[in-house]
Amino acid sequence: MLQTDSMWRCVCALVLTFPAYSTAVSGVLNSPTNVQLMSTNMDLVLKWDPPAGAPRDLVYTTELILRNSPMDSKPGCVNTSALQCELTHLVVSIYGRYTGRVKAQLGAQSSAWASSDDFLLDKQTSIGPPNVSLYSNGAKLEVSITDPVFVHSTLRDIYYYATYNITYWKKDRMKELKHINGLQQNRVVLHSLDPSTEYCVQVQIIASTAQKPSTPSIVHCARTPSEKEPLWVAVVVALFVLAGVLTLIVFVVRHWRSLSHFLCPKYAIPEHFKESLLAPPKSSLYLAMQTSQPVEEFSDQISVVMCSRTEEDGSKQPAEEKR
Repeated sequence: MLQTDSMWRCVCALVLTFPAYSTAVSGVLNSPTNVQLMSTNMDLVLKWDPPAGAPRDLVYTTELILRNSPMDSKPGCVNTSALQCELTHLVVSIYGRYTGRVKAQLGAQSSAWASSDDFLLDKQTSIGPPNVSLYSNGAKLEVSITDPVFVHSTLRDIYYYATYNITYWKKDRMKELKHINGLQQNRVVLHSLDPSTEYCVQVQIIASTAQKPSTPSIVHCARTPSEKEPLWVAVVVALFVLAGVLTLIVFVVRHWRSLSHFLCPKYAIPEHFKESLLAPPKSSLYLAMQTSQPVEEFSDQISVVMCSRTEEDGSKQPAEEKR
């Protein structure tokens, strides 16, 4: 009897000491732990931790359940060795209530399903940081804000009311923070800033039904311009400009002949073109005219016919005039 009790104690000690060994002996796999759905900008990812003492060749299968309808489950990743599964493509409504579940598999053995808590996508998703640009505009700084890109729809379509909280400060004075909260426009001008000073800006989005604000934007810094330059600086600049203009005028006047030849060159007609143009024509018609009698000799044979109107019938009568 004493020997039997001691044997059972040894077996129990081995089971407690080697959980992986107990899993193999019992033939039942432990379920994954710490199962949770996570979301950023309306994506959806299921994450989990492996069961205690899990072998290296353990794989997992996941499903996504839409709680708005009775047990509407959709398969996700199958036989994956990773510890997360992308489920964004299974989202059917941005206002749905979802639950993710996962089970471990080793050969023909499977563990029980391990489920996450219910997840409200539009309320629990993490809104990413806005994109911010900072410009120096005279003695002011202009802040330009762009909403983060969502996987499903847009921030303004999902949340009927969203505002920006702007925090700015002098770069060397982190404790002196200034805030502008509740802004709806995506452009704002910061006034009353010190000249020749570097300011830093950070922006955060507050959405109407989201459970938490967005991730703060990257810190952007810009320097305000210095005060107006003294009058003597403007005078010196004007003198330099005037001297340059006068130098240019003198140069043009002194080299006008060379510049005119360069800008408006004169083109000469080639000599062989001149000979062709000045040489007498050699056509047969021209030679015939040269050998014929001059026009003046036949001028007495030219008759001019003129029309005269009679007073009686107003008709025109031809009249011939000899020359």
